[in-house]
Amino acid sequence: MTKDKVADAMTQTVQVDWQAELAGHDRWLRGIVAARVGEPQAVDDVMQEIALAAVRQQAPLEDATKVAPWLYRLAVTQSLLYRRSAGRRRKLKDRYTERFQPSESGGREQDPLRWLLADERRELVRQTVQSLPGKDAEILMLKYAESWSYKKIANTLKISTSAVEARLHRARARLRDRLAAAQVTEVTP
Repeated sequence: MTKDKVADAMTQTVQVDWQAELAGHDRWLRGIVAARVGEPQAVDDVMQEIALAAVRQQAPLEDATKVAPWLYRLAVTQSLLYRRSAGRRRKLKDRYTERFQPSESGGREQDPLRWLLADERRELVRQTVQSLPGKDAEILMLKYAESWSYKKIANTLKISTSAVEARLHRARARLRDRLAAAQVTEVTP
């Protein structure tokens, strides 16, 4: 072979059928991506990015036997890019939560004792509500856990709204008495 023919052979690129190659390597590529990303729901997104990167590659492959190693490197790169962007989204979400939303933990990060007391109090209230007679617990749960109006409770239970008011009054009084007997006190923030 002459020097010119060797140079021409080196500059020629191989036309790769990326759809067939990606389909043929799909199973093990998904395994690589799943291991790197750690989120099963993200595998399809990363695989789509791999397919896009393969199709729009800047430097075409010169050797068709190197498709698998090239796809492996591409899968690793795309997985890392996904993890980086997921980390950025997570940090942004955490910053937003800290800045704009009240803490659901009741100050857990600032004062562990206060969080523990509030958690114990919630559990005692839960147990006390469960110890109430069935009708009392039911009407309290409908009103306060489900946030139903008096009218909706009355329609559902087939009673009048004044009966709902009376039952709620009695149920709250029983709950207060049982909470006082259990010495459940309010934890102030």
